Amino acid sequence: MGYTQMNLNDVEDAAPKFGMAPDVEARFARRPLECEQLALSYQRLAPNARMPFGHKHAAQEEIYVLLDGSAHVKLEDEVVELGKLDALRVDPQTMRAFEAGSEGAEFLAFGAPGPDDNDAEMVQNWWSSD
Repeated sequence: MGYTQMNLNDVEDAAPKFGMAPDVEARFARRPLECEQLALSYQRLAPNARMPFGHKHAAQEEIYVLLDGSAHVKLEDEVVELGKLDALRVDPQTMRAFEAGSEGAEFLAFGAPGPDDNDAEMVQNWWSSD
């Protein structure tokens, strides 16, 4: 078949496995949707929650689209603010981390994986010194 349809609520929430629940919900849909050339995830942050790590990639460019709420995104040493339906493209080499506003944040992340499925570099507590 040339398509795959599913509700993102049916994709496993990976956040509990990494000790990030209940402040973070992270549903990585690349494999469940049988994607070959792109990746998609749904993520939700509780009000004022901050991702516990920063990350960047070796080859994967990403676009984030804020669906609801508000967020601050730390991009290296700069912090940008996102509002509902703002889209943010981030090149692979830029370290990034999200922080939800007072009403929380709900967003989609789109990426184009490189030859290595797991090209992410994660740095724990990357934003915690602020």
